[in-house]
Amino acid sequence: MYVRHLQVTDFRSWPHADLALEPGVTVLVGANGQGKTNLVEAIGYAATLGSHRVSTDAPLVRDGAPRAVVRTAVVNSGRELLVELEITPGKANRARINRGAVARPRDVLGILRTVLFAPEDLAIVRGDPGERRRFLDDLLVARSPRYAGIRSDYDRVLKQRSALLKSAGAARKGGGSADLRTLEAWDGHLARFGAELLAGRLDLVAAIAPHVASAYANVAATDEATAPSGRVADVRYRSSLGESLPEGYGVPLGKAADPAELEAALLAELERVRPQEIDRGVSLVGPHRDDLELLLGDLPAKGYASHGESWSFVLALRLASYHLLTEDGAEPVLILDDVFAELDRRRRSRLADLVVGAEQVLVTAAVPEDVPPELTGVRFEVREGEVRRAV
Repeated sequence: MYVRHLQVTDFRSWPHADLALEPGVTVLVGANGQGKTNLVEAIGYAATLGSHRVSTDAPLVRDGAPRAVVRTAVVNSGRELLVELEITPGKANRARINRGAVARPRDVLGILRTVLFAPEDLAIVRGDPGERRRFLDDLLVARSPRYAGIRSDYDRVLKQRSALLKSAGAARKGGGSADLRTLEAWDGHLARFGAELLAGRLDLVAAIAPHVASAYANVAATDEATAPSGRVADVRYRSSLGESLPEGYGVPLGKAADPAELEAALLAELERVRPQEIDRGVSLVGPHRDDLELLLGDLPAKGYASHGESWSFVLALRLASYHLLTEDGAEPVLILDDVFAELDRRRRSRLADLVVGAEQVLVTAAVPEDVPPELTGVRFEVREGEVRRAV
């Protein structure tokens, strides 16, 4: 899989940009603020309908413009598809495939797959659980786009249920009573969609764990056998169900996750904690309260890993994602956004060796010296609102 052509209009700092790409390594070199990251961000948006830099779409539209347009021509197994996305703040975004409109923008998911490395990724290790949940869910959607709908449905139900809990708590404090029948109905919706999302995450963590261990050993050049667990790096899913999580759902999984079994467990736990939820006005059980534990040996990476170890773990998670998606039959485009400037010389070289054989690698760098010599290929200069192929 590779992106053959990128065109953006009023996206970030670019009134217009047109970039012909090809398989292999492509390097975009430009000083900070010249817009090189904006170009690879557009490619990432075409793959995920989200940005690795901001949580909303509004900043993606150039100041003063009514909308932004991103067009990517994607080649996969000899077949080319044109994906067009129109981003309009305050209105519904629109999408087209090969010039034909689709019902929802998320219908384009799966046409382009990317794995993006960026300095912001350090938050996966050092940040709050929401960063790690986002990592899991983004990878889950990349593997199976139907989870975009499940995640959207879960978020919608969670918002409605949380509003009911707040009103029920306020009524109780005011000496009144709340209609819990409505809350029970939302419990059912939350458990149903939550079980689907939880099942997907559990299976994903089981699938990615060995890839993370192997990738960490390759990046950090460590011996996996030195850790008591048999791995230097490990990942485990921590559910808000706690001990109520059905047996057999550890890592490695003894069985494929069963949504029906998980739904029953979620319903039972929601019933048990309902008094606390009404008192506090928040939903205490569900995938939105879960976390991905990142371990080095027996210690959590957060709080114990050095700066270099944290970067090795982040790189391992992204490389593991790349290998898992490739196993699924569609090798993703690798995007390395200003990541080499953050790494020491040894990690730069090892990462370059590990990615150089990918079908397409897109690299951004402030100066040519940041790019390891292993990554030779096409080079573009990004400067003063223009992107030009270097001779």
